[in-house]
Amino acid sequence: MKLRIRHIFNKVAYLEFHRLVKNIQNTNASTEHKERKKKESIVDLSRYLEKIIRVKFAGGREVSGILKGYDPLVNLVLDNTTEYLRDPDDPFKLTTETRHLGLVVCRGTAVILICPMDGMESIPNPFISHE
Repeated sequence: MKLRIRHIFNKVAYLEFHRLVKNIQNTNASTEHKERKKKESIVDLSRYLEKIIRVKFAGGREVSGILKGYDPLVNLVLDNTTEYLRDPDDPFKLTTETRHLGLVVCRGTAVILICPMDGMESIPNPFISHE
């Protein structure tokens, strides 16, 4: 009799435990879903729409073009895009050569820097000592 009662008790405890685990999983999934809905883009690119911007990518590529659209993941659509070619000997140095790409979709995960071309000027690096 004791063995049967213990077996029933263990089975009830087992079922109750799994019910609690499922409730916790459902609660976590619903809160994660709510958190995903609240996520917004930290970059407001709307002021750069229809303006020329310059974009730097992971890996060193640089392009400039007219921003036609974007999404919260910073995927960009650029028109009249020009790529600035790099020196084959030094991949970190840009040359004066360019190539026209036209309409381009840029993947947001590769974007490192976005800056407007209006009002931008190149300055010397203040951290390099010129002897």
